[in-house]
Amino acid sequence: MTKLISLPEAIANFVHDGDTVYAAGFTHLIPFAAGHEIIRQGKKNLTLARATPDLIYDQMVAAGCAKKVIFSYMGNPGVGSLRIVRSAIERGELEWEEYSHFGMITRLQAGAAGLPFLPMNQTGATDLQTANPNIKQIRDPYGGADIVVVPALNPDVAIIHVQRADANGNAHLWGIIGEQKEAAFAAKKVILTAEEIVAESVIRSDPNRTIIPGIVVSAVCHVPFACHPSYAQGCYDRDNEFYLTWDKISASAEATKQYLDEWVYGVEDRDQYWQKLGADVHKRLAIPNLMSEPINYGKY
Repeated sequence: MTKLISLPEAIANFVHDGDTVYAAGFTHLIPFAAGHEIIRQGKKNLTLARATPDLIYDQMVAAGCAKKVIFSYMGNPGVGSLRIVRSAIERGELEWEEYSHFGMITRLQAGAAGLPFLPMNQTGATDLQTANPNIKQIRDPYGGADIVVVPALNPDVAIIHVQRADANGNAHLWGIIGEQKEAAFAAKKVILTAEEIVAESVIRSDPNRTIIPGIVVSAVCHVPFACHPSYAQGCYDRDNEFYLTWDKISASAEATKQYLDEWVYGVEDRDQYWQKLGADVHKRLAIPNLMSEPINYGKY
């Protein structure tokens, strides 16, 4: 049995107009390729949820895919605001819900656990309760002070990128681990994209690194370089130059349209996108090997 299909097939089969979509990954392993395929297929009225929207949701909002964003911290990392998402919110064209990082992850944890809500400690962002009626306070049933609660988040589909997976969706990822596991277990469907498809024996050789089990995965897609301009630890570096460039592109509606026309609609898939970037960019983003020490799991 295999869940291995192409990315266009996965997006067509599992992402529908009006869905809530959670693109997981913190700092690296951001699934840009899947976001671009959603744009190419013209999906509409999506609710885009993500702990940090990053450039991918700026691009998807610019393409007209979204009716709402649910987020914690909205910005072009290290550069400034996400111009397109922010402008759409300020013009009243985009619905929004904002949480702290802790609040957003607590929502996913509740969803993954099958609970309607979960309590959390108050964060420094106390004003969020004024702006977001979904953040509530309830009486502690054990007699303590009132506690903050947030509702469960159960996306229709979570999209998760990993370094390697087998054809059934059992996946290894390493480096900075964000909310991938929580998003996978909270979502109704999971699309997994991977830098490399490996034999099941490779996954079984290091079971402690299997963050996403195949039992929650709906589709597996082999998509090398899926994270650019983000990065995948051990595969390629972050394209910091592009993050700076996007700040300039997104300041102009015309420049944004030109970018989407050339780099999203104008390429067939991620392979064409990567080849279009060219050898100089490939060389700049290449990284040296830095192998971990092997682990002896003994006899089993």
